Amino acid sequence: MSSEPPHRVGRPLDLAAAQTRAAQAAVLGDTPTLRVLSALAAGAPADELVTVLQVSQASVSDALSTLESVGIVHRDTAGGHTLTAEAWVRFGRLLVSGVPALPAPANEPPISALPDTIESVARDLSYRFSSTFNAETVSRYVAESYLLLSQRARVRTHLAALTARYAADRLDALASVRGLTLRGTPEVLFVCVQNAGRSQMAAAYLRHLAGGAVHVRTAGSEPAAIVHPRVLEALDEVGIPVSDDFPKPLTNEVVQAADYVVTMGCGDACPVYPGRRYMDWELDDPLTLDDVGLRVVRDLIRVHVEDLLVEMGIAGQPASR
Repeated sequence: MSSEPPHRVGRPLDLAAAQTRAAQAAVLGDTPTLRVLSALAAGAPADELVTVLQVSQASVSDALSTLESVGIVHRDTAGGHTLTAEAWVRFGRLLVSGVPALPAPANEPPISALPDTIESVARDLSYRFSSTFNAETVSRYVAESYLLLSQRARVRTHLAALTARYAADRLDALASVRGLTLRGTPEVLFVCVQNAGRSQMAAAYLRHLAGGAVHVRTAGSEPAAIVHPRVLEALDEVGIPVSDDFPKPLTNEVVQAADYVVTMGCGDACPVYPGRRYMDWELDDPLTLDDVGLRVVRDLIRVHVEDLLVEMGIAGQPASR
């Protein structure tokens, strides 16, 4: 008899999602392209792939173009190629496992040797979660969280601290999903594309209005490096406290842990699991609008959050107008 818990059962892929996965599987079935992807996953910069793999520039360019066309890699802020967050979650361990050591980019450690600060995070969290998970599970989540965050970090000074927070939150969610911890409050997950605008505003409003009666998480299908300053200014204008939340990639366990999943403009990037309440708030991306438009979206989000509190049967605090 299978020991797999029922909450891990999802729904069949729709046609569009199946076509996307089939295209990705076809790409991963091509050996030269898979070698390029594996080298990227192992820490080799795109401009060194010719030397690392001993192949032609044309082969590397073709592979990168193919990988980008199916959403497995994208161009980062520096103009190079990196794996998307979704690709790391779906294929990361497959790509890194067993990969020979590759020359590390300047000032960057190879994946096979995580920085001492990240190893320290893994030890600390292994102790913290010792009654819930074994050290191998904790270390795997820490390493994956570090990889997901490091590919888009502009400044690496606080990367270890952010990795610790991100991995701990994911482990908390996983413990909740597996029934290893008891939840006293409902959990809400807000998801948008960059996790730097709409989802952050919604989370700030809900935390403020719910007064601790709700546990709130946020994530992005393609998260930015930071919460946008214009968003923080817009919240400050109406007296909504801003937490120290930061953009982070969407992962399955935070979706599974949520009672309410609210998406805003991220399409079908969010996986669907039975037993959760899913909502899609149709809101313009405020970061593409002028200041007046941003404030309109901000105020619409407040209305949506107040309606959500009513649906949840939670009396909210009055928000500043």
